[in-house]
This record gives sequence, structure tokens and C-alpha cells, in this order.
Amino acid sequence: MTLNAEVPAPGLGARFLARARTSRLVRQNLVLFAGGMLAGVGGFIYHLVAARLLGPALYGEVASLVSAYLVGNGITFVITLVLARYAATLEARGNSSALHHLMVRTSKLMVFPSLVALALLGVLAPLGADFLHLHSWVPVLWMLLAMVMIWQVGVPRGMLQGMQRFAALSVNQSLEMVMRVGLLVILLLVGFGVTGAMVAVLAGAAVGYASGMYALRDILAVPGERIRLRTMASFAITAAVGTLGILFLYNNDVILAKHYLSAHDAGIYGGLNKIETIIYFGTLSVSQVLYPRVVEAIAKDDHPGRLVFLSVGIVLAMGAVAVAVFAAAPRLIVSILYGPKFLVAAQYMVPIGLIGLALSLNNLLVYFFMAAHDRVFMPILLAGVLLEGVLIFLYHAGLSQVIADVLSALFLLLAAMVIRGLFLLPKLRPEMVADEGAA
Repeated sequence: MTLNAEVPAPGLGARFLARARTSRLVRQNLVLFAGGMLAGVGGFIYHLVAARLLGPALYGEVASLVSAYLVGNGITFVITLVLARYAATLEARGNSSALHHLMVRTSKLMVFPSLVALALLGVLAPLGADFLHLHSWVPVLWMLLAMVMIWQVGVPRGMLQGMQRFAALSVNQSLEMVMRVGLLVILLLVGFGVTGAMVAVLAGAAVGYASGMYALRDILAVPGERIRLRTMASFAITAAVGTLGILFLYNNDVILAKHYLSAHDAGIYGGLNKIETIIYFGTLSVSQVLYPRVVEAIAKDDHPGRLVFLSVGIVLAMGAVAVAVFAAAPRLIVSILYGPKFLVAAQYMVPIGLIGLALSLNNLLVYFFMAAHDRVFMPILLAGVLLEGVLIFLYHAGLSQVIADVLSALFLLLAAMVIRGLFLLPKLRPEMVADEGAA
């Protein structure tokens, strides 16, 4: 044996792990993943409690109302993404003194449209209740109040995300769900039913707004440079299409299932949809971290391709583990989560897991496209949303058909999104974010 024997070079796996441990992207993902997972688990527990205490038929009402709320929540995501993009660009260019004006001015601009929307949608509440076959239209009114409240939450969350304060954003998301679940248990136990479930959603949104503003108290305390906000308008269209498209993809099916299927089957499908979103919300932090990092990379002419591929790898790994667990113990999972009344859902766990994985990957790519201010992805995404709705409209004889519709639409959309992404990556230039953050 010689003293000068060569030490074997570390393998590919070891090198990957070493890079991951020192990667800022990975560290930020871990921070936001912790809060995102707690928020996701809280959201899931909300549905679990509602399903167990109300039964499939009444839970179907809650699931459809929450899906309608989440579709309306698209406005929140638009506000969040627009502000996150603008704040990230301001910070990348060393113009952080303008953050106070950005946040305060946006908050004031939202008040009047929110009140108008609440009044108009409130008039339509009885029609919405009739379409969803609800017993009363009162829960619809509470859902609308919650929806308008969550719009306001988009302001602090957008600022926190753009400034890459992921720990504070993580806490904010968690607190919302803690309040929602805690109040839900109390209200259902005292007999408030579907209405109580919507009141709990409203309370969670209010806590999210208050805690978000508290986390930004340092920005609120120091007035800074005034900036033009008109440059945000063009990106708002891109953000609206991206966020609403994804929200429709995983909520429109629940709404349509409630309309076309029996009350019992609609409740079962609502439960399956929430199991699917375990993967979606479990990987959402990857998209949230990627977004400001891509904006920053493009602004600094630092090609973001490596960030995108690493993020895709993280989502694939996490999603594959979840699908494997779903395949290994479907009856046990459904029994623990929803109880024996929902056991019929066990046979659909693997396709539901694949739907969740496809949804997560589509969402990640949409975040990338929005960060790059791409417009070509918009008709692709809208076509995917339309395809899902048309397939359910045409083929809705039972649970199996609706699941097959959604699975087909999402994987066809994913293929188209990947192709668009491969064409876009080599073309990214700083000029794509040149207008944001201009004084």
C-alpha cells in the first residue's frame, strides 16, 4: 500500500448533494417549504374535519364553495405576483427605498374595486347557490366576504416574496391556516354547518392580512421614494392569465363535478381533489422561491436555466415520493383522512397522485414564464383550461370519467408547456424586465 494512493473522486450523487447543501435556492426552499407544508397540512385538515363532521353530501357543498373561493383567490395571486416581481426588481437594482410607496399605494388602490366586486357578486349569490345545488345562499355571502378579504392579503405576501423574506412569508401562510382550522372545529361542533365553514375561511384571511402587515412594519414606518406604478399594468395581464389558469385547473373540476355528479359522488371527488393538492401545496414553495430568483437572474443577465432545472428536479422527486405512498397504502390513507364513508376513493389514489404531480409541474413552469414576462404561454394555458372543462362537459358519467378527463388535460398541457420552456430558455435577456422598477 502506498501513501500516495489517489483518493477516489466523489460520485455524481455526492457532488449533487454537496452543491445542494450550499445552494441558496435549496435553503430558501427549505424555509418556505416548512411554512408551506404547515399551511398545506392546515388546509387539508380543514377539509378533513369538514368531511368527517358533515358527511359526503354536505361536505360536497363546502368543497365546491372553497373551490369557488380559490378561483376568486386568483386576484390575490395576481396582486402577489405583480408586487413580488416589482419588489424583486427594485431590490436587484438597489432601489429598495421605493418599497413603502409601492405597498401603501397598492393597498389604497384596491379598496374601491373590492367593495364594488363584493356588492355585485353579492347580488348573484342566490344564482350561485342554485347552480351548486346548495341548501342556502347564506354561505355564499360569507364565502364572498372571505374572497374579498384574501385579495387584501396579496399586498403583504407579494412584498414579502419579492423581498425574499421567505421566513416571514412562511409564518404568514401558516397563521392563516391555524386560524381557519381552529375556528372551523369550534363552529362545526356548535352546529353552524356549511356557513360556519365559510366564516372560518374569512377569519383565516383576516389573520393573514394582519400578520403580513405586521411583518412589514419596518417598510411601513419609513416613507421612501415615489415611483410610477403604471409599468405594473402590462405584467398584470400576464399574471392574471397565469394564476387564474392554474386555479381553474384544480378548482373548476370540483365545481363541475358538483354540478354533474350525484351529491355523494361529488363529495367523494371533492375529497380526492384535496388529496391531489397535497402534492401541489407541498411543492408550491419551489415555485414561490423560483419566481423572484428568476426575475433577479434575468435582471442581472445571469441565465436562470440551472435554477429552473433544479426546481423541476425537486418537484419531480417530491411528487414521485407522494405518488409511491399513495400507491402503497391507498385504503389506509383514505380511511385515516376521511373515514370509512370515503373508502371508495381508494381505488383512484394513483391517478389522483399523478394529477397532483402534473398540476405542480405546470404551476412551476407558469411561474417561470411569468417571471420571464413571456406571453406565448398564455394561449397554451388557456387551451389547457378549456380542454379540461370541455372534457368534463362531454364525459361525466361517473368518477372514473371525470378523473380521466382531468388527467388527460393536465398531461397534454404539461407537454406543451415543456416545449415552450425549451424554446424560451436560450432567449432570455435583461430587457425582458427593463421597465419594472423604473423611477
